[in-house]
Amino acid sequence: MSIWFKKSIKLADLTPLGAETMAEYLGMEWMEIGDNYLKIRMPVDHRTKQPYGLLHGGASCTLAETAGSIASHLVIDPTKYSCVGLEINANHIRSARQGFVTGIASPLHLGATTHVWDVKIYDDLEKLICICRLTVAILNKAF
Repeated sequence: MSIWFKKSIKLADLTPLGAETMAEYLGMEWMEIGDNYLKIRMPVDHRTKQPYGLLHGGASCTLAETAGSIASHLVIDPTKYSCVGLEINANHIRSARQGFVTGIASPLHLGATTHVWDVKIYDDLEKLICICRLTVAILNKAF
């Protein structure tokens, strides 16, 4: 059973959400939308590496926050609520030097005022790079 508010959501519907944002600048691309997960990838290149040539931990956090925040946006009624990141935790397991990393966001908790997302980031060889937990606040829109 789908967790998404709009049951007919398609991958192409996600592209405009990243226009003129950090996600676009870092080259993030939506890869897949399932009944209860989102998959997004990002290149490991000059925009996302730290000075030692490794994927920057902040870039991993940006990938995770993008995946989880958009996932929360897709769960709620966007005419009544908005979603903002509240807390992120990241454990960097191994590094990546090239190719792409892929983040998969799945829900741990979908409450009325908070969502908690598990975001696992893998390299091209499907080795685990980073594990993130993102808490998102669900706010009432001012009418």
